[in-house]
Amino acid sequence: MSTKIIHALYTDDDVLLQAVKQVRDKHYHIDEIFTPFPVHGLEKAMGIADTRLAINAFLYGIVGLCVATAMMNYIMIEDWPQNIGGKPSFSYLENLPAFVPIMFELTVFFAAHLMVITFYMRSRLWPFKKAENPDVRTTDDHFLMEIDTHGADVEEATKFLYDTGAVEIKLIDKEAH
Repeated sequence: MSTKIIHALYTDDDVLLQAVKQVRDKHYHIDEIFTPFPVHGLEKAMGIADTRLAINAFLYGIVGLCVATAMMNYIMIEDWPQNIGGKPSFSYLENLPAFVPIMFELTVFFAAHLMVITFYMRSRLWPFKKAENPDVRTTDDHFLMEIDTHGADVEEATKFLYDTGAVEIKLIDKEAH
């Protein structure tokens, strides 16, 4: 049994937002939504949980702080102690005020760079990856809602989507998709 995927195209973000709420109320499964720009409130309307990227940013910052601390202790205290400006090199804590800017910069550096890598990995955006955009108009002025019918009545779902404000609907076999 081949299941169908419905691509419903909308031309207005407010209409799309209302349509997402209506589709979820009818218990149809929304696979993906393609938009030319971020639509405020769309993730809540789709029922997507809040992101945990902020927790990762904090942990990456802690890693950067630890690397900065270990690096400065090894370089400036243990391996090559120098008398710079009359400051003693006897312990890390005596020189801590001079190390604060370096600790801050490496904390930000690690958090920023590791967050970019995490975002690309989470979004599956690899180098040279082919675009997965089903309709090129979604990069300009259209919004596409991809709905998996799961064996539901396709004609009823199509009529319902036209009633929500869809301007165009395409039926696609899941195997061909």
